[in-house]
Amino acid sequence: MQNIESINNIIKENPAVMLYFSAPTCNVCHALKPKLLEAVSENFETFEIVSIDISTDADIAAHYSVFAIPTVLVFLDGREFLRKSRHMSVGEVINEIKRPYEIMFS
Repeated sequence: MQNIESINNIIKENPAVMLYFSAPTCNVCHALKPKLLEAVSENFETFEIVSIDISTDADIAAHYSVFAIPTVLVFLDGREFLRKSRHMSVGEVINEIKRPYEIMFS
């Protein structure tokens, strides 16, 4: 079971973390998620990815000020680096992460 504390620990313990907020009723979320997770895995080997279902974990969504789905939050070195909601492409997310990630891990 996820909670805010466990997610905060994941963010502290891992240099690169993606939180993926979605819900079972969101068709866009389900279409985007596998493509995004595959692209992140292919491009960034050290990313920790946490999926959060806002229908069961609304308190976590509220804690991170997530009010629309799908939403992706990317944390690098424990700080929020990127926030994308609703209309996003996989390429757009990957491109925005690529340079700072390469600088961190080169």
